[in-house]
Amino acid sequence: MSHLMSFPTRVLFGAGCVRELPAELENVGAKRPLVVVDRGVVGAGIARTVAQVLESAGARFQVFERVDSNPVEKNVWEGVEAYRSAGCDAIVGLGGGSPLDAAKAIALMTHHPPPISRYDETQGGEQHVTAHLPPLVAIPTTAGTGSEVARTSVILLDDTRRKTTLFSPHLLAKAALLDPELTQGLPPFITAATGMDALAHNLESYIALRNHPFADAMALGGTARVARFLRRAVKDGQNDLQAREEMLLASSMGAIAMQKGLGAAHSLAQALTAVAGMHHGHANALVLPAVLAFNRDQAQERLADLAVALGFDARASAVERAAAVVELVRGLKEDIGLSGGLSQHGVREEMIPALVGKALEDARHQTNPRPCGADDFRALIRQSW
Repeated sequence: MSHLMSFPTRVLFGAGCVRELPAELENVGAKRPLVVVDRGVVGAGIARTVAQVLESAGARFQVFERVDSNPVEKNVWEGVEAYRSAGCDAIVGLGGGSPLDAAKAIALMTHHPPPISRYDETQGGEQHVTAHLPPLVAIPTTAGTGSEVARTSVILLDDTRRKTTLFSPHLLAKAALLDPELTQGLPPFITAATGMDALAHNLESYIALRNHPFADAMALGGTARVARFLRRAVKDGQNDLQAREEMLLASSMGAIAMQKGLGAAHSLAQALTAVAGMHHGHANALVLPAVLAFNRDQAQERLADLAVALGFDARASAVERAAAVVELVRGLKEDIGLSGGLSQHGVREEMIPALVGKALEDARHQTNPRPCGADDFRALIRQSW
């Protein structure tokens, strides 16, 4: 049996590396990029910082900021129109997961025929995606989604009425710039929630069913970085630039690792975002302990490896280490201020049937080590209540 592994994105990281953006655009032959942001990035002054970098290099560019906090199809088509009207030849995605996902979808639809649902991952959409896309440079301003190195884009589509994952290696950015200075202003809650999203990517990909040794190594390294630096980033993210940089790396590592697959926590998190409006990373933080416990018997050896990456004694038995993972993750989320359960964060009893339905619809649980049915998801919600 053969297995495919690929790690092609060029990644620059370090304080001030955003100043390399004009050179990266020149590397891909871009003369006039469309800079895709959202209002949060504009309000934080980050869009202006990047605009000044481009202006100082004499670059022409167009800024597009009409991206919702959870990107919708309208954002994509408005972005395509902005790209075409301004005569752009490349795209810069700047922000958290939403602008980066929107940037990838805009890039896809500049030269591919509608509908967007034609490229749905669950419907074999990858086969319809060609290499005919404008070059993309991605600049994350949060350390969680890792969208800057991911080959996916998640958009709420009109015809499917659900968050739809577009997938193809052609969606990968040509370059990603990980500049910790752009994340210094993130408030503690967003730092914590996005950091737990990065942890969930690393943890779930490591125990996912597929065989991908490169992704496994990334996942262990990313997990260790989160364990060491997330508390520091939450506590003093304004001044602790090392913690910010290491969390950006952990986030990108998790996104590279998750090409192997994810699991039940992400299916639940997607449901909680759609039904209860919960922040995706926060949702992951609240359900992860229950999901890890649910998977213990089927993934004991791998959970034991993760316990060591999280800082547990490597001399302990595999059984002890696998059991410790749940408490290590629970302790981390409590330490960074994400305490309590679902019922304390806006989730109501009457939402449970819809949450179960949405979780079942999400394809990510298909690589969970233990199969998940409706009763399992219902129980996991209750255990995270």
